[in-house]
Amino acid sequence: MAEQVREIAGREVTISSSDKMYFPKLDLTKGDVIDYFLDVSEPILNCFRDRPVLLQRFPNGVGGKSFFQKRIPDSAPEWLQTTTVETVNGTPSRALVMADAAHLAWAVNLGAFTLHPWPFRMPGRYVDELRIDLDPVPGIGFDEVRHGARLVHEWFEGQGISSFVKTSGSKGLHVYVPLDGSESGPQWNSYDVRGAAVTVARRLASAHGDVLTDAWWKEERGRRVFIDFNQNAPHKTVFGAWSIRARVGAQVSTPIAWAELETVQPDSFTALSVPGRLAETGDPWADMYSAPQDISALVEEFRDGLETLGDAPWPPVYPKQPFEPPRVAPSRAKATED
Repeated sequence: MAEQVREIAGREVTISSSDKMYFPKLDLTKGDVIDYFLDVSEPILNCFRDRPVLLQRFPNGVGGKSFFQKRIPDSAPEWLQTTTVETVNGTPSRALVMADAAHLAWAVNLGAFTLHPWPFRMPGRYVDELRIDLDPVPGIGFDEVRHGARLVHEWFEGQGISSFVKTSGSKGLHVYVPLDGSESGPQWNSYDVRGAAVTVARRLASAHGDVLTDAWWKEERGRRVFIDFNQNAPHKTVFGAWSIRARVGAQVSTPIAWAELETVQPDSFTALSVPGRLAETGDPWADMYSAPQDISALVEEFRDGLETLGDAPWPPVYPKQPFEPPRVAPSRAKATED
């Protein structure tokens, strides 16, 4: 199909090859995928509005090759809002800022149905989300992840902190704590929020070591759910809510209510089913950002324990950090000693 121009959010957005097949198993074309995102544009913009977004592009659909669009091209329309961000290795790049539904449609037209938002909103740069990624290891099923998420939720409640949950679109669950990222807020940066996440992971691993682990090295995790605190590291993005996974079933990372956790079947949330679910039950995250939570105690606990407990390991792409343990797997360190 030739190019067409659609008016979205008061802007003219060029849509190309809308009949290209993106998800053959579900008979979803590129145009269908764009329509899905417009159907969920209200809740997705509640999460994404004014955030820089890293685009993972699948120009030929789920069966084709993908790549990360780290820099918005100069050929982008003049109305497109962008900002300069740094990648994990410190390289500056021009990123899309998700300002409205037109920006959303423009991104998806590139084949970017997998969206990775930064944890702050423009024009400020203060983090407004603490993100806990509950990552299953081989041999662990969704029931174990579900149980781990319940423990995380209960622990946060015990600290007087409200949290929210979504499916990952795959085998895990993501737990979010909304923060005040405004200029008048506590002005936490990514180092602070990562430190708070390390505190959460350590506390939960200590209290529920048979189910949860904060062990960075895979060889130490056993058959436990890993609490990935490093999803909060500086310049780190995560798989965004309402985005479609590059899976043949077009599974969606879907916000759910905590009351649904016991019965939810995450593979049932797809680009076909989620708009109907949203129309029927509403957005469980609709009011999430209206009640930012206080993580001061968690930040301070991490800072106070640096000299005695040390830092937790960082991913290898980051510079070595003060108080960080050696970046070598325990088995290799032992082999070197022997």
